[in-house]
Amino acid sequence: MELTEQDRKDFLRFQRNEITESLVYERLASIEKDESNRKTLRLIAAEERSHYHILKKYTGQDVAPSRKRLLRFYLLARILGITFAIKLMESGEENAHNNYDKYTYLPDLQELAQEEKVHEGKLIALINEERLDYMGSVVLGLNDALVEFTGALAGFTLALSDSKLIALTGSITGIAAALSMASSEYLSTKSEGGEGKKPAKAAIYTGIAYLITVVALVTPFILISNVIAALGVMLFMALTIIALFNYYYAVARGESFRKRFTEMAVLSFSVAAISFLIGYALKTFTGIDT
Repeated sequence: MELTEQDRKDFLRFQRNEITESLVYERLASIEKDESNRKTLRLIAAEERSHYHILKKYTGQDVAPSRKRLLRFYLLARILGITFAIKLMESGEENAHNNYDKYTYLPDLQELAQEEKVHEGKLIALINEERLDYMGSVVLGLNDALVEFTGALAGFTLALSDSKLIALTGSITGIAAALSMASSEYLSTKSEGGEGKKPAKAAIYTGIAYLITVVALVTPFILISNVIAALGVMLFMALTIIALFNYYYAVARGESFRKRFTEMAVLSFSVAAISFLIGYALKTFTGIDT
């Protein structure tokens, strides 16, 4: 059938999207070590390429992939994991089935829309990525560090009133807590006998997540001498960590970002506020002034 000028432009854009995603999946397959995941990625790549050729029947021409988009999702997969990169790509505004649905008079495109919605989603769900298996351990480390450590630093701020002393005390407390959490996660995973999870690796994920949070939250007190200003920067850092982690988690797990972010932020900042007041009360009633 003859396409309108606008339809032709849209179809060429769809083609570009399909061939780009096909190459993304091919490239991800080339770096994937797990044979099952590699097979899944190549199946999706083949499906995207077939979509490209169906669209080509209408436009009659080839289209080059978006090198910028290809590089973007390849780098995201290398840094943040294949599952995150794929789900972010598939949830974007260029998601194909959102574009194909309106072409009700073209059976080929309706079939493509259904395949994009159902078949590809099932294939992506088959991908098994190690870092997601240990997401619970990362959540444990981050949650505990954010809730406990923001509270501890807020309490130290008024109790100690010296940024360097707060940083030193906080660092000792944070490192000890990280080792304690890692040990607890090791014993917990070992006793539960979680399928596919190794106790030592679970402990490492928990400990590293905790330590990264400790470093980020202590740093303002090392760099800023005014303790109230340092506390404000620390709380901003905590909010940033909560936002970044929950965005990653929401995309990778397909959950609500707003709900998780709100829950963790409210909990962390409530504990920080209570600890701040406790520090003030202790300093006032004990008369101890550093």
